[in-house]
Amino acid sequence: MHPPRYFPATPPAPLKRLRSGYPNQRGVGHEMDSRDDAARWDRLITLLKPIHAQAMATARRLCRSVDDGDDLYQESVLRAYDKLNGLRDESRFRSWFFATLLSRHRSRVRRPRRDSVPIEGAFDRRTEPVGEDGSSWEEERIRAQRAARALSGLPPVQREAIVLHDVEGFSVEEVAEMQGVTLSAVKSRLTRGREKLRRFYLRHGLRNDTAPNPESLTAGAMAWPGKERSHERST
Repeated sequence: MHPPRYFPATPPAPLKRLRSGYPNQRGVGHEMDSRDDAARWDRLITLLKPIHAQAMATARRLCRSVDDGDDLYQESVLRAYDKLNGLRDESRFRSWFFATLLSRHRSRVRRPRRDSVPIEGAFDRRTEPVGEDGSSWEEERIRAQRAARALSGLPPVQREAIVLHDVEGFSVEEVAEMQGVTLSAVKSRLTRGREKLRRFYLRHGLRNDTAPNPESLTAGAMAWPGKERSHERST
């Protein structure tokens, strides 16, 4: 699996350029030499460390390749750095950062897509049983690919709701805050998304015991070939 390009101990590569001038959204360079900028980065790292692994995994699940997921996470970190001074209540950082992640995800969905690089080595190609059900690594890899393919058929907002609530374990209230919608809207997205996933498995002749679990979604065969579907829009 591709190693993460960002670990919350040092700035990711794009932020390292802040020391020599980093263009902000208006195209104007600014330096990271001031104490305020350094303190802001340190504050972001401190807040990000506890949720780093979960946020990166979520980014990969939302995207169609590991590279795209890592890029999404990098963009979200950069965006969070730019907006961090506006965060007054640090207890809300988790939901605030995930809301930023979702915003960047939707921006990426609207862009023309580049070709995805298929994931390799998400699971070792070993044949010994793993897990209590005796499934092999190869079987888990296949399950993960099916899960990824199923998720790829959902509109982005439904995919977000499924990943955040059913996989990551966020409450409906938390998902509503992150997506900026009502509770009923989240419940509707979950219901529709689950029904589409159910139909996907039925259409492919898969039994309930072959359905993916959160663990298989973690590595998740995050490379979906092809272009972003035109029907992927907010509902």
